[in-house]
Amino acid sequence: MSKRPPKMSSDEVVGLRIIGGRFRGRKLEYSGDRRTRPMKDRLREAVFNLVGYDVKGALAIDLFAGTGALGLEAVSRGAAKAIFLERHFPTAAIIRKNAKTLESEAIIEVSAGDSFLWCKRRPNLGTLPWVVFCSPPYDFFVSRNEDMLEMIGGLWQDAPEGSVIVVESDERFDFQTLPDPSAWLVREYAPAVVGIYRKNAAKA
Repeated sequence: MSKRPPKMSSDEVVGLRIIGGRFRGRKLEYSGDRRTRPMKDRLREAVFNLVGYDVKGALAIDLFAGTGALGLEAVSRGAAKAIFLERHFPTAAIIRKNAKTLESEAIIEVSAGDSFLWCKRRPNLGTLPWVVFCSPPYDFFVSRNEDMLEMIGGLWQDAPEGSVIVVESDERFDFQTLPDPSAWLVREYAPAVVGIYRKNAAKA
């Protein structure tokens, strides 16, 4: 019988908060469940230093959302709307609670479902450019590598012009296996590796 991942102690959970934009400094509720693996503040700041300009007026899509910190950060920085995919129902409920605390329920949609299935059946998302955050459990890049490549490839193909895709992995994932591999900006923030793709008219 498998054991549940332990919760982090209060000493390990350094206040999860919004680090930029209109909600800067606002704390986010977090269960402490290790399965959510929230992106550390310093890494999140580095990512938004690279994509912050693209977020304004865009549709943020937070796959494998966990705490929802990436999508909520995008809302704080001017995203027009945000969609969160999180299959763990209690964690999805916490994202909704944080959205309410930030008084942003009107532009936030939380789906307690599987990110792989959602991407296959993806609804019509309109014409806004996307900013997609794909930060799954790192093991998925090994145990579900084909599914990950299919999902990211589908998003890459269907994203409107002006969209950005952000993928967080570890060193086990080869970004050269993605579509248009030379166009991905890949940065290492050990143990994380982050790849960013911008879709423009030349690349569409």
